[in-house]
Amino acid sequence: MKINSKDIILVSIQLVLFILYTFPVAWSLEFFSWFKNVGLMLTFIGSIVLALALLQLNKNLSPFPTPKDSAVLLQNGLYAWVRHPIYSGIIILFVGYGIYQDSLFKLMITIFLWVLFYFKTQYEELQLQRKFPEYKVYKSKVGRFFPNFDLSLK
Repeated sequence: MKINSKDIILVSIQLVLFILYTFPVAWSLEFFSWFKNVGLMLTFIGSIVLALALLQLNKNLSPFPTPKDSAVLLQNGLYAWVRHPIYSGIIILFVGYGIYQDSLFKLMITIFLWVLFYFKTQYEELQLQRKFPEYKVYKSKVGRFFPNFDLSLK
């Protein structure tokens, strides 16, 4: 695996956003208590998705978008539903915790992180298509962060 400057820049921006998320900035929203409970449920669900995706990725795991030389293409488990379940778990967790904390700041950081993940996955998927010719077909069938649901009547 050859790490290049784009890998380092993307991971560095992600780290900065993670750190910013932890800051106790008092830009408060006043959600209803029942909605804060929804936020808590999302935090729990995001944590489970994140943990399962990390466990499933196992030896393929790298903080960088460029896949390891020894990487294999996963298309089962969570990866049968979404191409980037680690990012999905982080997004769900961060949205949920932002709601639970009534934090406009945390929700704004989550939006920036989601945008970063979008561009990071575009770059990552180019790398994956080079390494795995079958990735193009997989990409056409499986959603990026959330499952594709075909709602058309056939």
